Amino acid sequence: MRQFRQEQQYEAVRYGTENEGFPVGPACRALHISRASYYQWRSGTAGGRVAENQRIAQLVQEIHRESPDKGYRRIRDDLDKYYHTPVNDKRTLRICRGLGIQSVVKHAPHGCTRAASSPRQLAENVLDRQFYADRPNEKWLTDVTEFHYYTGTNMRKLYLSAILDLCDRRIVSFVIRDTNDAALVHRTLAQALEGNPGARPLLHSDRGSAYTTQIFHDKLAAAGITQSMSRVGKCIDNGPMEGFWGILKRERYYGRRFTSREQLVKMIQEYITYYNFHRLQRGLGVRTPMEVHDRLLAA
Repeated sequence: MRQFRQEQQYEAVRYGTENEGFPVGPACRALHISRASYYQWRSGTAGGRVAENQRIAQLVQEIHRESPDKGYRRIRDDLDKYYHTPVNDKRTLRICRGLGIQSVVKHAPHGCTRAASSPRQLAENVLDRQFYADRPNEKWLTDVTEFHYYTGTNMRKLYLSAILDLCDRRIVSFVIRDTNDAALVHRTLAQALEGNPGARPLLHSDRGSAYTTQIFHDKLAAAGITQSMSRVGKCIDNGPMEGFWGILKRERYYGRRFTSREQLVKMIQEYITYYNFHRLQRGLGVRTPMEVHDRLLAA
């Protein structure tokens, strides 16, 4: 915003006059600001809006230090929800630009799904990209993604399997293992059912080898769960699940080098807790997944 940019210009004039010996008049003209307004700023009698912008800028910097991944929209939502400072998007954007703050850039997705060479059980795409639900535990999505960490110069792999609820967008369950195998998927399903007794959702996945086995099919049937699968080569059929992987990796994984398994596991566990309980989503009315979940259960 204009006032916020002027704050930086005033600081530049003060530095130039006090440290470099520049005359105030030419310095102000060079930066296209009024000498009178500069002196007013120096005297501490600047308008209330300038002071408010300074206060907001300090909060923005605090949010950015804690979560460098956040762009201006999420910063605005945090200001309103957690700092009781309601501002609009445009004002937040201008302050962020003045501070050089922007969200991290998305990376191209790199999936780790292994297609079954001879699938025993395939299912139709029952979900059919209907990425909404009226109540919790009506529609679940699931998938597996891969992470890397290093021990010395050796790169090692870690796999995360998770189930996401399409109604409240919470992570219903997740399991971390060193191998991408059937046990990883089976434990994720078992954990979800243990935490949500009586749930009989539609469960959608891709056609990875772990999801097309007879054993997994029988587990779903025994739990009264309807199975749905993406079409071949159509990752958008599981779009919200892929989207969650992108959010997690963009905000906590890309650009970092993890040097132990424990460090990487801790990051994943802490992020999923943060995502469920603290990460505001505009698609949920600027609420967290668990806020929406608890509200719908209470209703």
